[in-house]
Amino acid sequence: MSIRVRFWGTRGSIPSPGPDTVRYGGNTPCLELRTADGWLIVLDAGTGIRELGRSLVARAAGDPIRGDIFLTHAHWDHIQGLPFFAPIFQPGNHFTIWGSKALETSIGRVVRDQMSPVVFPVPFEHLAATIDFRELVDGHRVPEGGGPGYDVHVMPVRHPGGALAYRFAASGEAARSGLVYISDNELDPAASYETPPSWRDDLVRFIRPARVLVHDTMFTAREYERHRGWGHSTYEDALDLALETGVEMLVLFHHKPERADDEIDCHVEACRALARRRGGCHLEIVAAAEGLTLDA
Repeated sequence: MSIRVRFWGTRGSIPSPGPDTVRYGGNTPCLELRTADGWLIVLDAGTGIRELGRSLVARAAGDPIRGDIFLTHAHWDHIQGLPFFAPIFQPGNHFTIWGSKALETSIGRVVRDQMSPVVFPVPFEHLAATIDFRELVDGHRVPEGGGPGYDVHVMPVRHPGGALAYRFAASGEAARSGLVYISDNELDPAASYETPPSWRDDLVRFIRPARVLVHDTMFTAREYERHRGWGHSTYEDALDLALETGVEMLVLFHHKPERADDEIDCHVEACRALARRRGGCHLEIVAAAEGLTLDA
């Protein structure tokens, strides 16, 4: 059985509500994944997690809410919604927040600091839900209460301060299934990072088993020249990566805050046309939008 994916936040850097961002959304990154047996996986805790939390509470109708939260890194736009995630204020709920030694600061420390009295009125220690912090390990994850579980794999990517790529698949799924989520990543080889010479090949191998690739497409090629080293990729770079890995679907993600919906439409069409010229007629290309659901 596949993993069901829903997008709750799609923008990068800062929330951008307004009439020009209604269709693709103005919230910062957050995805909801559901395994075949309904286990909850949350990817990133940008402002999109607030509406996710409201939806989870409504759907639970008083029953306990449990799940895993995976954060790609600790920049503001990926954690700023967590203090407004309603389920963490309810007793009986239980969440595990996963981090990695690859990041410069522990996720647990960052989450606690952002709820310190200096910056937030409710301290972390007063949350009613149970919150655990765990260090990421590649492999099979069995959810609380049992069940078939899912497989998760992680790889460091190129972003200031560190960031992670995740690959998720339902337990026992064959090749060409599952989701790779890379919210912030600078693909341009000329950018300066301490990565091994094999990094690009390693990334291709990491992605290749998946069917769906969600990848950072923050900049156009012209914009990128003014933002080299900021840790983000262009539409063309993400498209090249998708074609090289042979995924079936590329989801353009981490939209620039100033990028209007109509402009995103144009970039989607341009990517589709470029893919056809490069022999990628098999590749489905969409832009991440709040409310978009798909199977991976």
